Amino acid sequence: MNTTEGSQRATIITSAKMNTRILLILLWVFYIVNFMYCDALTSSMEPGVIEMHMSGFTADGTVKITEGFLLGTAMMFEIPFLMIVLSWVLKHRVNRWANLIAATLFIVAQIGSLLLGVPSPMYIFYSTIEVAALLLIVWNAWKWRNPEA
Repeated sequence: MNTTEGSQRATIITSAKMNTRILLILLWVFYIVNFMYCDALTSSMEPGVIEMHMSGFTADGTVKITEGFLLGTAMMFEIPFLMIVLSWVLKHRVNRWANLIAATLFIVAQIGSLLLGVPSPMYIFYSTIEVAALLLIVWNAWKWRNPEA
């Protein structure tokens, strides 16, 4: 590689690091894919989970599955998808606060989910990755300065 190629590559990497809006979108995508895959594995492969869900309960039998629970869960699951779009279209100030609030809400929810029943090692692993991604969202949104100022 010659110095021109190295210089161009460094410029591309620096530009990508500086675009907080894109970084936030990527972190939300990373978070939601891990979140969905964890739920898919938990629901379909952990012993006893399918039977528990068929009995009308979740979280090691500590939470009753009702229409209200399902609606609330659906609404909660929609927020990260919405944040992908909002991180692209919102103006800086509102965008920053939306990311701070949404990521903090999900950190609390994820840590709270670990207190329901006895989480499996797989669930703890995914939760750790999800919380780390959410903390990166909070950190980047917190330090994000208005690019138009």
